[in-house]
Amino acid sequence: MNKVFIIAEAGVNHNGCMETAKKLIEAAVEAGADAVKFQTFKAENLVTKSAEKAAYQVKNQSGNGSQYEMLKKLEIDVESHKTLIAYCKQQNILFLSTPFDLDSIDLLQNLGLEIFKIPSGEITNLPYLRKIGGLGREVILSTGMSYLAEIEDALKVLVLAGTSKEKVTILHANTEYPTPMEDVNLRAMNTIAQTFDVRVGYSDHTLGIEVDIAAVAMGAKIIEKHFTLDKNMNGPDHRASLEPQELKAMVTAIRNVEKALGNNIKTPSNSEIKNIKSVRKSIVAKTEILKGEKLTVNNIAVKRPGIGVSPMKWDDIVGSKAKKDYQADELI
Repeated sequence: MNKVFIIAEAGVNHNGCMETAKKLIEAAVEAGADAVKFQTFKAENLVTKSAEKAAYQVKNQSGNGSQYEMLKKLEIDVESHKTLIAYCKQQNILFLSTPFDLDSIDLLQNLGLEIFKIPSGEITNLPYLRKIGGLGREVILSTGMSYLAEIEDALKVLVLAGTSKEKVTILHANTEYPTPMEDVNLRAMNTIAQTFDVRVGYSDHTLGIEVDIAAVAMGAKIIEKHFTLDKNMNGPDHRASLEPQELKAMVTAIRNVEKALGNNIKTPSNSEIKNIKSVRKSIVAKTEILKGEKLTVNNIAVKRPGIGVSPMKWDDIVGSKAKKDYQADELI
């Protein structure tokens, strides 16, 4: 965790097409992300057949139909999971997927996933939390729509089930797609960190990349961001996602901020040490000064370069006597 772990969230933006899913993996690799994440579910285990779509799903996807009908078309079967995992290994990027039901947890465990992502909607799902906690794997917990007390309850379930708190990273999140800026409340991420003494990160659904960069500057260890090949594609999440060039810009910006944050030690950097002599100043003769003459505020001054007596010694120099003759501008 010495660097920010960047998850490129492909989610369901493959639209049920494995060729599109592979192109999403390639785009995540090109952007420099650490992992690409999909979603694992069986529609019949996730939602009732009569459940209505969320408001953002209705807005972002054309056509009628229930949430079940929408999700059924976006399922990834077992063989497709294996195909995508193999392709990720070939492309040298970590495959992740969020399970949305108990059977999907089993599927991902059997496929060897070492990190389990809990989506915001499952933070109050006791059997689900208990099952993931019992795996003892690394856990990333999203907290959209939740109160601090609900986060506390979920964390207790995971720990009591067998996952140490040191293996849990909690992501501040907002589940509106896209999230209005005034609803981000990024400072809540630090409240989570201080309250529970855990690693924190940010799962972002805003438009643009500036909030992700701010989150890194505030201490996020994980950034998760939805991306797509084309925002104009039909589907529930495309419009609130980054396109490939935007994802790459976000990763580049995060890596730059990461470097800029440094190590907390205030000291001259390697790149600026060479500037000290030319930018700082020394005590110099303001006028011609003869040996033995008293040095005063009238005959000495402070000028560049900084290769002589530091101006911090000004009080020691004023009132002393010149030990030699000086020309104007000569270093004392």
